[in-house]
Amino acid sequence: MITKELDRAGFPVALISAMYPVAEQVGASRIVKGVSIPHPCGDPSLPAKIDAQLRQEIVETALKALQSEVKAPTVFLPNMAVSA
Repeated sequence: MITKELDRAGFPVALISAMYPVAEQVGASRIVKGVSIPHPCGDPSLPAKIDAQLRQEIVETALKALQSEVKAPTVFLPNMAVSA
């Protein structure tokens, strides 16, 4: 997995994935739980404003993950309870 190789090279990586258990099994270090397989960074079935809030929360969680020191695969959970 490319995330492991980038991490080994000294580049912090946050993988956004709806299949976070698989990412954990293969050893990705920073995993951000995504929404769904076809739409890991949002939910197009939501109203546009709420979808934008959800996407922003996922990206902010990924940025926090990049700043976190981890020793083993770690799952970061964005707050998916966004509201209008």
